[in-house]
Amino acid sequence: MARWTQTWLSGLGAAGVSLQPEGAWRGSRLGLPEAGAGSVATFNQRLGAVLVDLVVAGLIGALVNGFVEDPGFASKQGAGVGALVLMYALLLPTGGQTFGMRVARIRVVRRAGGLLGFLPALLRGVLVALTLPALFTDRDGRGLHDKAVGSVVIRT
Repeated sequence: MARWTQTWLSGLGAAGVSLQPEGAWRGSRLGLPEAGAGSVATFNQRLGAVLVDLVVAGLIGALVNGFVEDPGFASKQGAGVGALVLMYALLLPTGGQTFGMRVARIRVVRRAGGLLGFLPALLRGVLVALTLPALFTDRDGRGLHDKAVGSVVIRT
């Protein structure tokens, strides 16, 4: 027997309600294709990419802390978070991908086309590091961090 909370805690999808109009897909409002290269990246692709980025940033943070005599907890965490934000700020304007995005075969582009600039990429990195803005997405799969800088994550 189903729990009484099943339909409202599991979201509208569990209740059989679609957020997309009939015949629409994620990214159709943005003029993106339904599938293949250039379509909106899936949640799993984005999650996989950020997990790889977190591992890489953690390794960079550990390397940086290796030069500090006795790093405290805040220093250890700060180095990893700083490395993550810098990865976004430096790699997105130059190639549109971080290491994790390259593995997941996705990239970040401006909604109008082209790569993000340094400051939007830096802001996006800070918002990703905060985690919460990335969890709230619209029906096109864009998180609050994407909306703040006018970007969309697409498949390559």
